[in-house]
Amino acid sequence: MALKPRPRILRIVLAVVVGWAIVAALAARFLVVTEPLAAADAIVVLSGSSAYVERTQKAAQLYREGRAPRVLLTNDHTRGGWDNAQQRNPYFVERAADELMKAGVPWDRILILSGVAGSTRDEAIIVKGYVANEGVRSVLLVTSSYHSRRALRTYRQVFADTGTTIGLEPASAAPSVFWWLRPEGWRTVGGEYAKLIYYYFKYD
Repeated sequence: MALKPRPRILRIVLAVVVGWAIVAALAARFLVVTEPLAAADAIVVLSGSSAYVERTQKAAQLYREGRAPRVLLTNDHTRGGWDNAQQRNPYFVERAADELMKAGVPWDRILILSGVAGSTRDEAIIVKGYVANEGVRSVLLVTSSYHSRRALRTYRQVFADTGTTIGLEPASAAPSVFWWLRPEGWRTVGGEYAKLIYYYFKYD
């Protein structure tokens, strides 16, 4: 004869599931920040390999709105998939530039910054060098929502002694509240928390 589940155990399990769902939703939302900036000297699209489409589309939108007169791209030196037209594997930064032009940003308004960005901090240092040389006083960052908190924090740290104004516009909506139910959710949200902790101890 099968034993009936104990109501108390079921209540505990339900409470744990509901509690975890609430915590997970808040954890995903915590990663997303925005720093409003009505106008800037340049829009900076952060590297993100496969995230380049959402980021460049947002940057192009901001450019068309007149928020900045130029768009800067950083280069993570990573190649994408095979392109039949070019008969090669273009770098993601090349694909990003193509996406910007398709979305209405003229080629002469796009600049690929020199240097290879292996991390968000590398990107910030590369952008800082450009800002110092060109006399740029404000930049508007564009990155994926889950990456926005770490990106803004990193750029503020790197630019702390420059007087440059930093704004940020997330390129996508906040991660789904049910991110923890999917493997890709753990890769993005879970992975981002691991990077936040690493950055906190390494650069603070």
